[in-house]
Amino acid sequence: MKFSEEQVKEIVALRENLMKQVDKHQEGIEMLEKNITVLDGFLKDSSFVKASKLDTKIEPKKEEEISKSVQNSIPIKRGNDGKIIANAYVTPEQVSIILDEQILINADTPPFKSFFLDRIIGEMKKKDFVEAENGKIQKESIIDYIINKNGSDIREIIIKNYREKQRVTELINTAGWSLTRMLENISK
Repeated sequence: MKFSEEQVKEIVALRENLMKQVDKHQEGIEMLEKNITVLDGFLKDSSFVKASKLDTKIEPKKEEEISKSVQNSIPIKRGNDGKIIANAYVTPEQVSIILDEQILINADTPPFKSFFLDRIIGEMKKKDFVEAENGKIQKESIIDYIINKNGSDIREIIIKNYREKQRVTELINTAGWSLTRMLENISK
């Protein structure tokens, strides 16, 4: 079958578009792998206290008091240069991700909502809803989040009821990847 010159141009453009998408996704995979490596290092160095080891008898406090009084922080670094862009604080009830004061990111910058909130936390929420419907957990135990902002800029992301220890690693990893991508999108 012979293609017209216009069809060949369209096929070439389509191929280039697909190659760009492959490169973009490859970068995302590499970023996730780097974040996993960084977190593994923290876990090996015991700078991370497992949620099961933390004191669960915490007096009810305001969220900002909790995030300031937690013993351990996990630095979240930008993928391209290793600069700390946020710190994660873990308690038995929640993970608080507090952005560095120098980092100004609008909550509407992609891929924050589409990837981090909708895909990562959203999928965890769907799973929790099913478990609540089946009576495995209370509805009050379903994962949820709060975004604290200064104007339109994100200052803190609080994820409540993460419930499962492996979720902590996934939340911190994907937050780091999302924040790095958001910073890249701002600088374009």
